[in-house]
Amino acid sequence: MFITELRCVICGRSFAPGEVEYTCPDCGPMGTLDVLYDVDAINSVISPAMISDMAEPTLWRYRALMPLAADADVPPLAVGWTPLYDAPRLADKIGLGQVWVKDDGRNPTGSLKDRASALIVARAMADHIEVVTTASTGNAAAALAGLSASVGLPAVIFVPASAPEAKIAQLLTYGAKVMLVQSNYDAAFDLAVQASERYGWYNRNTGMNPYTLEGKKTVAFEIAEQLGWRAPDVVVVSVGDGNIISGVYKGFRDLLDLGWIDHMPRLIGVQASGSAAMYDAWRRDENPATMKPISASTVADSISADLPRDAVKAMRAVRETDGAYVSVDDQAILDGIPALARLSGVFAEPAGAAVYAGVQQALEEGHIAADDEVVLLVTGNGLKDIRSAMRVAGAGYAVEPSIEQVEKIRVELGLPTFR
Repeated sequence: MFITELRCVICGRSFAPGEVEYTCPDCGPMGTLDVLYDVDAINSVISPAMISDMAEPTLWRYRALMPLAADADVPPLAVGWTPLYDAPRLADKIGLGQVWVKDDGRNPTGSLKDRASALIVARAMADHIEVVTTASTGNAAAALAGLSASVGLPAVIFVPASAPEAKIAQLLTYGAKVMLVQSNYDAAFDLAVQASERYGWYNRNTGMNPYTLEGKKTVAFEIAEQLGWRAPDVVVVSVGDGNIISGVYKGFRDLLDLGWIDHMPRLIGVQASGSAAMYDAWRRDENPATMKPISASTVADSISADLPRDAVKAMRAVRETDGAYVSVDDQAILDGIPALARLSGVFAEPAGAAVYAGVQQALEEGHIAADDEVVLLVTGNGLKDIRSAMRVAGAGYAVEPSIEQVEKIRVELGLPTFR
């Protein structure tokens, strides 16, 4: 692998690979680390054309751009290389010329978080780690549980007891040891940190572990490759802890540094109005390193966070790309579930559907122009939270087994007949 250093995002202090495990010892939890690479060495062994010629249908096609040895074993589940759909009807509906939908709900456990967990589990295997742990509202937990189960690695998960049943069911089905924390995500995060410090378990916690971002950045690699090795004008991303938007930024930044794309896309972060710490800090031009916790509450559990743990990088992602943060309310998020599904065919959980409301808000506020090429990143599958979908999906039509009743409803609905 071609890592040169790990660098603190706050103070800029540099560490050799393996010198620190998680965050900067001087800057504390907010001092998350950037993983930096020797771009000349990478370009000497790999190129965009070589990657495009690969038969490998997963994120491991980008192994040379990731912090993992070339001969390291990886989990068997097929993570990554999710579809990027052209969505012309969606574009017409919201008033844009070109929109693509990147459906990361197609990953093995149903979310983009599989990308991070695949890399974390691969590194754990390489280092002969015996137990991994994480805190999550559900998706990162399911990802770690599933990827760990695929290689027989024990996983201990800290998740709020209020997490959607479908997500908790995933964890238990995979055989993870599940700690149902009688509080919120932030409390679960802190408890996972304490457990990893006391017991020596390897901690996947978002933001805290620098390699989570290195897995998530592969979604940017895929977007660029699927567009013919170019960047779109805008990528719209839902934001809670801030690690996904940070990963999208890092992926495009790596490609720009390698000379494989010619510009950075503007990144639009979408937050629920009940969990809008990043939006508020961006709007007030505040220092993300000194953010104070809020009391988050939103139907979009995957982006609910009192204190975004990757706040500094998440703010950089928007500020350095001339992007923006927008805030949308829970009803707009819920309404986005059927709207996105009916206009693109992609069924998203609330956090994933937030980008539909977010792109409209960003267009209204002038952060996106009508002629921009825009990618909506859908981070999680709608089956993760059926209860939320049912709130806005509408009802079916109860009929007796009678064609006459079907005919009555057909007429009421105005459905055509071709006989």
